[in-house]
Amino acid sequence: MARQIAGAEIERLIALLARLPGLGHRSARKAALTLLKRRTDLLEPLAAALAEAASKIVACENCGNVDTVSPCTICQDPRRDATLLVVVEEIGDLWALERAGVVNALYHVLGGHLSPLDGIGPAELSIGKLIERAVPPVKEVLLALNATVEGQATAHYLTEQLHGRDLKVTRLAQGVPIGGELDYLDEGTLAAAIKSRRTL
Repeated sequence: MARQIAGAEIERLIALLARLPGLGHRSARKAALTLLKRRTDLLEPLAAALAEAASKIVACENCGNVDTVSPCTICQDPRRDATLLVVVEEIGDLWALERAGVVNALYHVLGGHLSPLDGIGPAELSIGKLIERAVPPVKEVLLALNATVEGQATAHYLTEQLHGRDLKVTRLAQGVPIGGELDYLDEGTLAAAIKSRRTL
């Protein structure tokens, strides 16, 4: 049985950090020690930033992005092309496309992908809201979903749901490798995928 080597507060900090993606218990322990060593210039500003984020950041009522206002800054931007709606799985995917600067459209965040084995069906995703938004002035819905089996299945389901509407349904083409996730791709790859999109 492992011994407790620190006070309950430190153990709680380590346990919470270990719940973040990409951090195991050992990495979380290292991060906690770094934060504690650098209390003034790192721990306290981080705690303040987290408290402010928790109190001010909200989900956008239109697209599902996060911001301090709802509708979010992107949805409120009149310079956006309102005829193109880009559908992504997660907020990180939206941010990746924005970082690349390859599309000036509106977005819709599904909140994941279909995965019956994990109990994630259409009701668990923001698909109903997408169908509501896929009306004029929208002329094209670009399915910028991850090139995984689940992403492909989700794209197929959405294509069926949007069938018969007076709009074009496209998806990313070259550049996105099978099994690739948008948040990990470079800007050049994303640009090529956007420019080479094809009709489904």
